[in-house]
Amino acid sequence: MTSLRPSLYLLSPLIEDPSSFRAPLAEAVATGFIEAVLLRLAPREERALINAVKELAPVAQDRQVAVIVADPGDGCDLAQVVMRSGADGGHAEDPARIEALCQRLKDGRNIGAGGLKSKHDAMVAGELGVDYVLFGEPRPDGFLPPFDLIEDRAAWWAEIFQTPCVVYAPTLEALPAVARTGSEFVALGDAVWTHPDGPGAALRETESILAALPPRAGA
Repeated sequence: MTSLRPSLYLLSPLIEDPSSFRAPLAEAVATGFIEAVLLRLAPREERALINAVKELAPVAQDRQVAVIVADPGDGCDLAQVVMRSGADGGHAEDPARIEALCQRLKDGRNIGAGGLKSKHDAMVAGELGVDYVLFGEPRPDGFLPPFDLIEDRAAWWAEIFQTPCVVYAPTLEALPAVARTGSEFVALGDAVWTHPDGPGAALRETESILAALPPRAGA
């Protein structure tokens, strides 16, 4: 019998001012519940991106939390940003950008794929050699795909493929449903950052929900 519990992957809000994000990030990672954080930085010049990651990464890494940098989508050299900033990996949506990361980050850094609108998109990303696929995250315009569709896709992936899958939970109430898909990770974003009692309280509530899940036979 093994736990249904997935590990936690935290998606940052869109970060315009890295300095102002240090405190909420520190509060979140101090709980000890986070495995990795995806830094979603607003587009800026490449040197400014590197400096922003350098400012934020130690906050998480000092707590043994991996730092993944999301592709800002402005044509920057994401692999270069990852390598020069000391980040633990990169995350992209465009297949060509994903492939470039897979070719250039061969030093143990993690590579993730998101923006997957179909099962075919996910399989293409998996074939490129990514370390995880992400399902259900908000689109840049704020649109969230239907949660029942994401549940189905994640369960399909977890049953068939070896590449780990991350499933975005739009609310804390969605956590048990995400766990039932068999995904290795659950991603949280707004449910943490907009919690009325702060990110630390949100993550402690998350821990309580996940700790109460029943074991899964034969997992």
